Amino acid sequence: MPYSLHAPRVNNNDDIVQLVELSVSEGDFVSFGQVVGAVETDKALVDVEAERGGYVLRILAEQNEKVEVGSVLMWIGDSPDESIPEQRSAESARASGSAVGRPTAKASAMLKELGLDAGQIPASGERLTVADIESYLARQPSGARVAPAAAAVRQDWPPAIAGDYEDLSAEAHGMLSTVLWHRDQAVPGYLELEYDPAGWEDYAAGFAQRHKLMLSPLLPLLAYRVAEIARERPQINATIVDNRRYVYAPVNLGFTVQAGETLYLAVVRNAHKMDAPSFITALGEVQRHAMGHKLRADEASGATIGFSSMARWTVSRHVPVLPPQTGLMIAHAAARDSAKAVLGATYDHRLLSGFDVVQVLQLLVRPPAAEKNPA
Repeated sequence: MPYSLHAPRVNNNDDIVQLVELSVSEGDFVSFGQVVGAVETDKALVDVEAERGGYVLRILAEQNEKVEVGSVLMWIGDSPDESIPEQRSAESARASGSAVGRPTAKASAMLKELGLDAGQIPASGERLTVADIESYLARQPSGARVAPAAAAVRQDWPPAIAGDYEDLSAEAHGMLSTVLWHRDQAVPGYLELEYDPAGWEDYAAGFAQRHKLMLSPLLPLLAYRVAEIARERPQINATIVDNRRYVYAPVNLGFTVQAGETLYLAVVRNAHKMDAPSFITALGEVQRHAMGHKLRADEASGATIGFSSMARWTVSRHVPVLPPQTGLMIAHAAARDSAKAVLGATYDHRLLSGFDVVQVLQLLVRPPAAEKNPA
């Protein structure tokens, strides 16, 4: 029986990816796990792998084409002449006046705000999008219900000063989406504590000596401590959904990595199940993947809490942007002198109070006792 290979979701805010590489042709035999293409998202370049072995029966997307997340990229079957299920075209969907597949996340939110039923709106592709809803509303009679101003896509007034437009890169679009979520969805707050970094530096040096590490594990150890605190205090490993606290089951720690001009939020999944050495190894792996612009889909999405450092640029204070659907982002900076450094936190004030975050920082500025960690 043939199976369909779909465009992966990498970033929660992106419903469109670009198929930047297609490395197979119809009729080719592929093995399980073989890379058949690559998609570029707002955050990363991600390989698409065959989920089982078989023959490529039909390719439904072209290289450099922008495709919907979840749409079928290709069909793969057990034999080269196997038939694939009949595909309903976008044209027939429009003719019948019904949507194909489920709405995208943004379209779902818009439907809910407008009180509309997805079944009454024709889709232009396999999933109903915001553009489909806007097109539907534009065709309605003047007395029909239209989208309120708050639901419309935000549009800026062009400046009165002469200039030229330039398209944003995929990475810039990703940062824009993150900033817009930070601004329009969350209620961000920020606070910080000064501390003496000597204790953490001594702890990291001792850890490196015990585990025979060549590089200082200071930042990974700080990030691991954040994951430990999130395991101990589940309310910080959460977000707000429909006016309720949504507490994540795993602790997936997002760690910022600057690779050339690209900023990644590389994710160590299930950090709550790891000890410190295992976490350092896992973080090192995703960092290497990020530096090579080869993050896997699961390494570039799904952060539930975040850690960012600008110490390598000797920045002594910074306020990080809160990643989408997270409640807390820790900010580590370089020491301003030999006795003082700053640990800060951007947090979603809908979810956490300043007191909650102060307690987290008070725990974080104190390094663990050396005997608590395995030698």
